[in-house]
Amino acid sequence: MSTDSTRLPAWAVISLATNGVLIATVAVLLAREGNWSPTVRADASVTVEATPMPQPTPTPEVGQRQQPSYEDWVAILEKEAEAIAAKPPDRLYVLAGDSISLWFPNELLPPGVTWLNQSISGEGSDGLYNRLPLLDDTEPEKIFINIGINDMLRGTDDETILENHRKIIKDIRWIHPETEIVVQSILPHSAENATWEEREKLLEIPNSRIRNLNARLEAIAEVEGAKFLDLYPLFSDDGGRLRTDYSTDGLHLNRRGYEIWRTALLVFDNERLQASDSVE
Repeated sequence: MSTDSTRLPAWAVISLATNGVLIATVAVLLAREGNWSPTVRADASVTVEATPMPQPTPTPEVGQRQQPSYEDWVAILEKEAEAIAAKPPDRLYVLAGDSISLWFPNELLPPGVTWLNQSISGEGSDGLYNRLPLLDDTEPEKIFINIGINDMLRGTDDETILENHRKIIKDIRWIHPETEIVVQSILPHSAENATWEEREKLLEIPNSRIRNLNARLEAIAEVEGAKFLDLYPLFSDDGGRLRTDYSTDGLHLNRRGYEIWRTALLVFDNERLQASDSVE
């Protein structure tokens, strides 16, 4: 891969700057020629092998469909949460979202913690809010939220999506006051370059709307005491669309895309720990 194929658009560079060292570090990785595999430095904050929770299904190939019903998924996730609550790990991180989070390969999740993936394919922000009680008896150190694209695909207005995020943050804060909540930005889609089976629905959602929604999500996170991780610039091309080399179909991510996401999580986590150490 040449460096030209990884150059970020001007608007994204501005956004990257606002994310400080986190995005700058990942941008350097994006600018490297050839393939790369994310690694953890010996002095990084997460160096111990993770004990990942089994996901309900492996990362699917393009065109593979989910078989369980929504109720089946909730039942599966409830049992996994109960197992974690019965034997709490030293450090628990939770992924909460839709298929994009669900299909995060276990082996690419950052090490050093136990990951509990509480994501469901096709999930919307209201569904995630309604099933948060599944986590009530767990003790997460951090919960990473990534939700919203399915809301837009179903015609949900921005104000409802934003209010659902606010409710999600408030509920987690009430039940888990010591947990760090990380709201992750909604990713772009590939628009006319998408091959997803419902491509026409994507074309009805301009990526500019997603960027604006992310800006408002960041403001809500700040007000409600959560952190915001802006992934959007890392995945977008010069036109603000999801890069096709990071995606299986213009909506979902391929392994390369998850490697980018993994690196962002590693850098974000390391920055947070370093900031905490400096305060102490």
